[in-house]
Amino acid sequence: MTEIIAIANQKGGVGKTTTTINLAAALQQMRSHVLVCDLDPQGNATVGLGVEADDYQHSACELLLQECQFDEAVCSLAADDSKYRFDLVPANNDLTAAEIELTRQSGCETRLRDILRQLPERRYDFVLLDCPPALNLLNLNALTAADKVLIPMQCEYFAMEGLTALLNTIRQIKDSVNPGLKIEGILRTMYDVRNNLSLQVSRQLAEHFGPQLYRTVVPRNVRLAEAPSFGESIISYDADSRGAIAYLGLAGEFLRRRQTTAETAATTAP
Repeated sequence: MTEIIAIANQKGGVGKTTTTINLAAALQQMRSHVLVCDLDPQGNATVGLGVEADDYQHSACELLLQECQFDEAVCSLAADDSKYRFDLVPANNDLTAAEIELTRQSGCETRLRDILRQLPERRYDFVLLDCPPALNLLNLNALTAADKVLIPMQCEYFAMEGLTALLNTIRQIKDSVNPGLKIEGILRTMYDVRNNLSLQVSRQLAEHFGPQLYRTVVPRNVRLAEAPSFGESIISYDADSRGAIAYLGLAGEFLRRRQTTAETAATTAP
């Protein structure tokens, strides 16, 4: 069964897109079928994966406005010799216009959920939704469609305030349109071990969120910052870098959590 993960934080610059790109690439390396859906009008996930949305007739804009079929909006990123899917629904500035148009249509907040529910069951193992850094209709569509939310955040004071706002938003979504929505986990990004504030905030996160906090920590890494400018994930750009090792570790922890959940369910079943 396909699992839909929204990668979200209402604060910008915390590593949402970096996490989306590199978690997707790492999962594909680990034999998962993955779809990245770029829901940010800035289109950073699209560009960071080496795709120019303007080169394609259809994108997330046309998909959400029901002006094209799903397959018309998807471009494949997997190598020709790979049997594991890595696909992208690209985005560009047209998404801003799409958001305005959606507000005039009925069921606008569930549009993405309705689209993804029509996908064949085993086409993708995971759909990763790269969310914009704002509470808008695009973000609402992502959180309504998602099964879980992965929250990247920097270990700094203002990021803690943004986390509180996001948790309130998730609670409101659960109470209204998506009661099954859960928090996948919290991921510490751009982590600097030399910074005392990072250490303090990290301890606070561990105390408050316990097992929801991913043990994997993504460090500040120059190679990780360089990779998008070459249209590559860190996995293909420099697999030996600290950033690549961190995201491969994240993908491994991500998959182990699912295995543990499945094993627990199997042992407790009547």
